[in-house]
Amino acid sequence: MNKAGLIHNQKGQSTTEMVLLFPVLIVFLLFIIKIAGLLVLNQKMQIAGTYAARRFQLQSHVTEYYEKGWDRRFLKKDIQKKVEDIIGFNNPGMRQFLSLNSFRLDIDTNNNWTKITLTANTKAPRIAFLCKYDKNKVCDRDRYCFKGYNFLCEEGAKIQVIKYAGPNERPAPYARPENR
Repeated sequence: MNKAGLIHNQKGQSTTEMVLLFPVLIVFLLFIIKIAGLLVLNQKMQIAGTYAARRFQLQSHVTEYYEKGWDRRFLKKDIQKKVEDIIGFNNPGMRQFLSLNSFRLDIDTNNNWTKITLTANTKAPRIAFLCKYDKNKVCDRDRYCFKGYNFLCEEGAKIQVIKYAGPNERPAPYARPENR
């Protein structure tokens, strides 16, 4: 009976350990969330790149008149608007979670294959207690450390996806002689 009373009346050490380890757990959780956000952004960019390439392949024109006019004025802008929606630029919550900053869509039709390049820039998370230290002292000539420090504190990330679309060689739709 006496031993049970002694165990019951002692202060718990696990509470002290939990208070000391909780901030470390939060830091790891922030890193995991940011890494998961980059992985989600990369997957969204791959899906959006496939959509943009396929749509441009099917709806672009071969003639120079339409290529310089309709394709550049309407089709490229509409594809960019849809791709931004797929990635999450129009959703404020998704934009904040993925730290989205800017987006650019480039379509190069100079070669036989059309090259579609999607580039998304993210903002740096700038975690205050990690970014207050000098990166030269922290990294000590480690190039991977410099890349990580630049992502966390200075520049953010630049994610680029390149997709290729073949020429638009579908046959003209069949038209009956009566035009019905």
